[in-house]
Amino acid sequence: MELINRFKTYIAAEKLYQAGDKILLAVSGGVDSVVMAHLYKQAGIDCGIAHCNFQLRGAESVRDETFVTALANELGVPLHTIRFDTEAYATDKRVSIQVAARELRYAWLEETRIQHSYTFLATAHHMQDNVETVLMNFSKGTGIAGLHGILPRQQHLIRPLLFAQKEELVALAATNGWGFVEDSSNLTVKYTRNFFRHKVIPVIQETYPAVVPQMAASIDRFREAEQLYTEAVLRHKKRLLFQTGANYRVPVLKLQKTTPLQTLAWEIFKDFGCSPAQLPQVIDLLQSDPGRLVETTTHRIIRDRVWLLITPLEAQETPLIVIEKETGVVPVKGGTLKLKIRTSEGATIPTSPLMACLDLDTLQFPLLMRRWKQGDYFYPLGMRKKKKLSRFFIDQKLSLIQKENIWVLESAKRVVWIIGMRIDDRCKITPNTRDMLVLEWQPI
Repeated sequence: MELINRFKTYIAAEKLYQAGDKILLAVSGGVDSVVMAHLYKQAGIDCGIAHCNFQLRGAESVRDETFVTALANELGVPLHTIRFDTEAYATDKRVSIQVAARELRYAWLEETRIQHSYTFLATAHHMQDNVETVLMNFSKGTGIAGLHGILPRQQHLIRPLLFAQKEELVALAATNGWGFVEDSSNLTVKYTRNFFRHKVIPVIQETYPAVVPQMAASIDRFREAEQLYTEAVLRHKKRLLFQTGANYRVPVLKLQKTTPLQTLAWEIFKDFGCSPAQLPQVIDLLQSDPGRLVETTTHRIIRDRVWLLITPLEAQETPLIVIEKETGVVPVKGGTLKLKIRTSEGATIPTSPLMACLDLDTLQFPLLMRRWKQGDYFYPLGMRKKKKLSRFFIDQKLSLIQKENIWVLESAKRVVWIIGMRIDDRCKITPNTRDMLVLEWQPI
């Protein structure tokens, strides 16, 4: 009775159940999941059993399915079963058998939970499982999040046995005569978890016999420490990370003065595809010249004059947009270009950089609209000397992101307008102009 009371207390403390909830139990037939099924039945909680046959152990897999079917009948609860061709799935998806089994299992369990209106899916992870997870995370390298281990609840997934040690579950099954089956694959140490279970933890227990409950208590403290840590990180992010659409900015000077720099930089940039190996490169940008960048799997982090600019990687756009004389509207990424042909007589030349008036006789159709590229040049309005666009952008103090979003309008291989900025002097309106092309750029 002591374990069933602790079971109820743990469920209440972690808010894993409310009156009226219906729980789907993932039962393999092993002692952990069998005890979980009996505890739910004894607690009077509405539940059903789900069992996956991965068809990896021949007759043993069939034995497990038969056993779980009998258990569901004994407890008088609904049963949901499925058989997977796990090896075929692993081959098709090019993943390991373990990954294939996990993906198949959780996808089907979630489908079953939704289809049959179960509130939660429960798995039989216990205290040892949690300790193994933390040791594995710590060994392969982890932040503080890896030390909280297996959480009691993640959305619709709950783990109601994390309070219990393995030997307690085995003892309870023996006391009550609850049968179960053994999975022979649990005995091999070729799997990482089994290696920690059979080789690492027993060696630690030789010196620290109570290592499992002691680490479990530490894991609970880690969970609480993580909450405080997360709150502090969020406060720093509010003063260090600024969003504009899909782009973000981090002030260089503020980040340089932030302590602890490594930890907070990691918490900021890991959300933008930054790996641990790339973090030192990102921090080095704080001392670098403008224009240097680090490219992650999803973003580019660019050193600007006073900011680190974070912009998503995007697929290459269509390089050229052909504009005929009859074209009126050209929608593109970043805005819309509108075109009209009008007489110059009595016309007022607009001063807005978003509008341009070009002498129609100086243009040759079709025009081309494209992104600017290195080597482009033009004759800026009011100047008789040509200037490279790259130099013009430096004079205009444009950031790398701003430069990458610049469109140009080309006629007969000449840049006639840096859209939204400056026209070419050779195409300007003069007293001899009869008709003009009026262009309006409407940025998004």
